[in-house]
Amino acid sequence: MSSRPASGGGDARGRRRAANAIKESMRELSIQLSLLNHQVGAHLELRDIDLSCLDTIARHGPLSPSALARSAGLHPATVTGILDRLERGGWVARERDPSDRRAVLVRALRDRSTEVFRLYAGMNASMDQILAGYTADERDVLASFLRRTTDAGQAATSDLAAVTRFAPEATAPGVVR
Repeated sequence: MSSRPASGGGDARGRRRAANAIKESMRELSIQLSLLNHQVGAHLELRDIDLSCLDTIARHGPLSPSALARSAGLHPATVTGILDRLERGGWVARERDPSDRRAVLVRALRDRSTEVFRLYAGMNASMDQILAGYTADERDVLASFLRRTTDAGQAATSDLAAVTRFAPEATAPGVVR
């Protein structure tokens, strides 16, 4: 793989074409990952949002319910219902925070994680195979691009959430101002 765009990338039109192709591929990837996550959730009998919250807890936990709500962009009452379902299913446990016995932390239970890993095994194997075709330097560029794209997505989400908090009527579907 070359880190140069296939179009040569030297001219402005070639750079725009390459950038648009990358953005389109990212949208397609987002859709495919959403569909994959939906299928994984269906096999585990988890709602999409429950699976997303479980992933956040597994990667960043233990977390307080309010930290999970902020991270997921959800109302705390919504998170309570999600945590109730995850706890009933044996996916998470709520425990007292050792540094503040009044607070609660939520942690993912490891005995169920093998089910999740098994369902993602095909995608993980495919990614390993794809990445094997790149040099170490190219993988570093890909990792950097994905990190920076994720950061940009987080910033855009935060910006949009701030607008929603301060002007909810401006985000109503079909409303043109």
